[in-house]
Order: sequence, then C-alpha cells, then structure tokens
Amino acid sequence: MTLKPGRLYIGGEWRDAARGETFPTINPATGEVLTTVARAGEEDVDAAVRAARQAFESGEWSRLSAADRGKLLWRIGELVLQHADELARLETLDAGKPIIESRQIDIPMVAELFFYYAGWATKIHGETIPVRGPFLNYTLREPVGVVAAITPWNFPLLLACWKIAPALAAGNTIIVKPSEYTPLSLLRLAELTQEAGLPPGALNVLTGPGDVGAALVRHPGVDKIAFTGSTATGQTIMREAAGTLKKVTLELGGKSPNIILADADLDQAVRGAFLGIFYNNGQVCAAGSRLLVEEAIHETVLEQLLQRARKAAPGDPLDPKTRLGPLASEAQLRKVEHYVEVGLREGARLILGGDRPPGERGYYFNPTIFDGVQPHMTIGQEEIFGPVLAVIPFRDVDQAIEIANGTRYGLAAGIWTRDVKKAHRLARALKAGTVWINTYNIYDPASPFGGYKMSGFGRELGAHALEHYTQVKSVWVHWGE
Repeated sequence: MTLKPGRLYIGGEWRDAARGETFPTINPATGEVLTTVARAGEEDVDAAVRAARQAFESGEWSRLSAADRGKLLWRIGELVLQHADELARLETLDAGKPIIESRQIDIPMVAELFFYYAGWATKIHGETIPVRGPFLNYTLREPVGVVAAITPWNFPLLLACWKIAPALAAGNTIIVKPSEYTPLSLLRLAELTQEAGLPPGALNVLTGPGDVGAALVRHPGVDKIAFTGSTATGQTIMREAAGTLKKVTLELGGKSPNIILADADLDQAVRGAFLGIFYNNGQVCAAGSRLLVEEAIHETVLEQLLQRARKAAPGDPLDPKTRLGPLASEAQLRKVEHYVEVGLREGARLILGGDRPPGERGYYFNPTIFDGVQPHMTIGQEEIFGPVLAVIPFRDVDQAIEIANGTRYGLAAGIWTRDVKKAHRLARALKAGTVWINTYNIYDPASPFGGYKMSGFGRELGAHALEHYTQVKSVWVHWGE
C-alpha cells in the first residue's frame, strides 16, 4: 500500500498547513516512516473553527431534517464496511495493532456506531411539562454547536467515532484532532464522509501534536470539548476550558481490577484475565491490569495464566495469526520499560517477560507478569498502558473490594464467580463506570461507557452520550387571558 501524504481537512477541502509544516507518522512494527502529515498551527485551528461555525450557523447541517441526518450517517457506515479492509490495514500500519483486531473488531464497530446513531437522529426530542397556570411549557433538545474532539492513539478510528457519530446525529459540527502517532485512518474516514455527502464544515480534521488540541481548548469559537486520553492531560483541559466555560467530557485513564474468586470457572477466568491485559498489548483504558486472585486459587491461576501467556509471542501485526503486535510508539515502549524497572526495584516478583524480543526493529515488548504485587506499589497504582500485569492475592470479598477501590481510578472492573450473590454485591461495591461479570472488554454502541473518580466524567456510547452533545431549552407559552 502506497500511502499519500496527509493533509488537513477543513470546510470540506483538503489543504496543507498554513505554515507548510509537516511531521512523519511511523510504522511501530518497523520504526520506519509511513508518510508525512500536515502539522496544523494556530491559523489552521482558527480556520477549522470558522468552517465548523459556518456549517452550524448556516443550518446546512444543524437544521437538516433529523431523518436526512440519519440517512447520511447510515451511508457513512455503509462506506466504512465497503472499505473495511483498507481502513483496517491503515489502522494496523499506523498503530501496530494486529490486523485481526483491526479488521474483525475495530472497523466493524465503527460502522455499527454510525448505524446506531443514525437511528437516534429522529429520536432526539423534547417534552411537554404540566406546569401551574395558563401556560404551555415544552422543552427543545438542541445541538450544543461546535464540538472539538481530541482522541488517542490506542483505538484511533474507533474512539474518534465514539464522538463523531453522536455529535453529528444531534446536529453539531465537529473538529477532530487525532493523536499525532496515528492520524491516517481518520483522514481516510474524512474522505468517506465527503463521498457520503456530509456538508462542508460538518466534520473537520486537524493533525498535529498536543499544542493543536490546546489551541482548540482555548478557542472561544468551540462550544464543547470531548477528550479521551491521560488523566494528567484531562486535568489540563479542564483548567484551560474554564476560561471560556466550555462543556467538557473526559474519558481518562484506568487501573482496572479483574477479580477472580475461588468458585469461578477457572478456565474461563484465566482466558478473561489474559485478554483483559494483553488485548491490544494492554493499550486499553479499561485494561484489567490488576489481577486480584483469591488466595486459595492463586497458584493454580498463575500456572494456567503462564501456560497461556508463554505462547503469546509478539509478531508482525499484518499477519492474521498474530495476537500481539508492537506498542504504538517508541515513547510508549520507554514508558513500559520504566515501569518494569520500578516494579523490580519495589520488590514485585517478575515471573514472565519484562524485556523486548531479540532482533526486532519495531517497538515490541514481551507479555509481562508480576506476582507478589502489594496494592500500594507503583505498578499496582499507576496506569502503565502496556502488556504488564500486576497479580495481587486477597483473602476474602471484603479485602478484594478494599484493594479494587484503592486507587484514584474508577473506569472498569471484572468479576469472575459462579455465586450470583457475590457477583451482584461486588458490582454494587466497586467504584467503576463499567463492571463485567464472567467476561471482560465487551462493548456495544448502545451501552454507556465512562469513569468514576479520576477516570473522568460523562459517558460515551448509548443514549447517555447524546446528553453531552445536546442542551435543553425551556419554552413557555401563555394561553390564558
């Protein structure tokens, strides 16, 4: 596949950055340059905001009938499926994720998002309220305006579309700033939205480093920020957005506990623990990076987990048989190596991995498991975002709850048990936005996703996402004399 240089997409037009600057995007499997991409500056941010504002205020998108918006979103979903092989290959080349995940999971769900929110377009409505006096009171649910979405590199196209689809369904216009590490699939999607007939300015794409996102957060013409990324960056966005009182939703980091009770189906639980941390190389916000195991089954679980993990050698992500590709960037590789060193220094017991495969040119790292991790240790508290599992034993359900809730995060959690009472007790007690019981890492466009505590606020997906892309207006009509 020959990759053309990436350009900015503003107001329905493809253009170079105003200052003519570019940057390379790297194949993490080889460390080689895939192509160059335009580096947006302040002038480009301003142009994109003006284009999005024009498209919104003119009504070309915001006042298009809900039925027609829905049809257009459906058409985008169809085009995504028609070009699924191409989009999946771009995703794998740019992000390093195994092609089987890109093709069989990520891209089909992108299409499903557009199909799902196409149906919602005609179902966003107000209500009448029985108030006192000679008045008719009703509400209108209206789009927020210009949305800026700042998205990460671990699921480049999918997480961008978690924001694009509901924002467009509600009648907003949107500017997306993808990660500088993985811009290619989103640029191709923008071409498909053009083909589908999306009006100019309804979707805009600005590529570049973090200062592009910072300029969007500061810009007075942006009405809402939707961000997925690190907790530290989310905190910065909140502070900066306060200057213009933008609406903000944040889907941030996690240190999710995956809890195996002694009565669990151990074959199922071990498989879930493996996928919980090694799916997408642990580069998942909700990764089950803390494996809490009841003491009575601790050794058995470890033995079975090691048997499975030893077979999972990283490989070429374009090979359909590969299940573990490289990490997405050299910076992420260095971060994972740092946390392994910290884990060893603090006394955790390394029982698998902790190093890179020999002879690989790309950003590969072997599946890594630490046992004997104390809950207070750094690798038991901080998000690593890599294939590193911290195994923590516990005595009983009460201690499991205490350990599970003992971090600043609250994004997700898993529970493995045959006891329905324990399952529901834990689900209630865990401070997490998503709790999986006897499964892990399951998502659907209809089910809300988001965090507690420092994992953020607001919800992606489902009807709940639409609350953040609309605002309510109350209308009073006096009908008496």
